Amino acid sequence: MNSSVSSSRDTHLELDLTGFRKRAGVSLEQIVQSTKISSGFLKAIEDEKFEQLPGGIFSTSYLRQYALAIGYDEDALVAFYNQKMNPAEPISKGPQTETGSRGFIDRWLRTAAQTPR
Repeated sequence: MNSSVSSSRDTHLELDLTGFRKRAGVSLEQIVQSTKISSGFLKAIEDEKFEQLPGGIFSTSYLRQYALAIGYDEDALVAFYNQKMNPAEPISKGPQTETGSRGFIDRWLRTAAQTPR
């Protein structure tokens, strides 16, 4: 299967799914009829507004069905979705500070251990 990916200077990848679909000669209405996915979700996929999808297994299922309907590589589209929705964390993090309840418990235990009995 063929896929179309363009990249800009800032290394932000974009898919031209609308163009790919049109070159394949498939309309959104045809995809709605064959997949039963709402046109709003299909438009969100084409516009790469993945946060508008329902999430979880529904999103990946919609992406796979859409890709299949237009002849796009399903795995490539799901990988792109995962990359956009779950960007890699920076390799180098600054010093960790104690936050939340665990930090409070650690400070309390240190204080309790230092108090004379």
